[in-house]
Amino acid sequence: MKILIATEKPFAAVAVDGMRNVVEEAGAELVLLEKYTEKAALLAAVADADALIIRSDKVDADVIAAGKKLKIVVRAGAGYDNVDLEAATAAGVSVQNTPGQNSNAVAELVFGLAVMMARNLYNGTSGTELKGKRLGIQAFGQVGRNVARIARGFGMQISAIDPYCPEAVMAEAGVTPCTDLKQLYAQSDILSIHIPATAETRGSIGHDLIAAMPKGAILINTARKEVIDEDGLIAALKERTDIKYAADVAPSRAEEIASLFGDRVFFTPKKMGAQTAEANINAGIAAARQAIAFLTAGEDKFRVNK
Repeated sequence: MKILIATEKPFAAVAVDGMRNVVEEAGAELVLLEKYTEKAALLAAVADADALIIRSDKVDADVIAAGKKLKIVVRAGAGYDNVDLEAATAAGVSVQNTPGQNSNAVAELVFGLAVMMARNLYNGTSGTELKGKRLGIQAFGQVGRNVARIARGFGMQISAIDPYCPEAVMAEAGVTPCTDLKQLYAQSDILSIHIPATAETRGSIGHDLIAAMPKGAILINTARKEVIDEDGLIAALKERTDIKYAADVAPSRAEEIASLFGDRVFFTPKKMGAQTAEANINAGIAAARQAIAFLTAGEDKFRVNK
């Protein structure tokens, strides 16, 4: 069995060591393709791989077709919109993610961004505190639940919306369920987005939701840039000069938006949610274990394609 780790943005060395131990203990071979700059390198490397482990790397139909022996792709992380699920399914390839492994890292980043925006990017002017503020969480999966856990420590009032999460789960976490998205935005001093990019959600957050937020509100996006309607975002920020936007996923029009709104917006230079030593190690080792479990025992618990 050959396990290929293909990462333009490599795992930490300690993570790779842990993954190698998992793979070699199972009698398999580990192959690394790191910091590649051409798609051709990935196409060549995947040709004889039984399993492919990636991070944010794009696995399209060409990559699936090139992997003649490929049986599984594991995305080390929660989001998997960088993988062509339809092509994988057609080729009989299992696609899996590693939910929960990066969740705390992303949740902590939410509060790093929240504090920074509440304090006006530390520009010397007077800001606000998080204590007593109303936090809205859009999607109550693993990241959303960690956000709620941390928010309780800040003394915030927490509400969340998620049609796939039982209200009892939210209540147990000390969170007030909300069933109307516009209401959630309208009542949240800080709104944290955690939805995936799907046909239903792309461009779904725009002018009407953002402009409905309370005075001085902060919108935080550590999910995907595609869920934001950028025209709507710009229109809302022009109309509501008190609202701020911070994202771990720079918009396509990041330079234009930054020039228009200055300290009211902030974007990380690259996606930083999972960029901690702990998350890097956890997700990488989980991905290696899942690849081996599938190849040796057909374990398909975290499959995301049908």
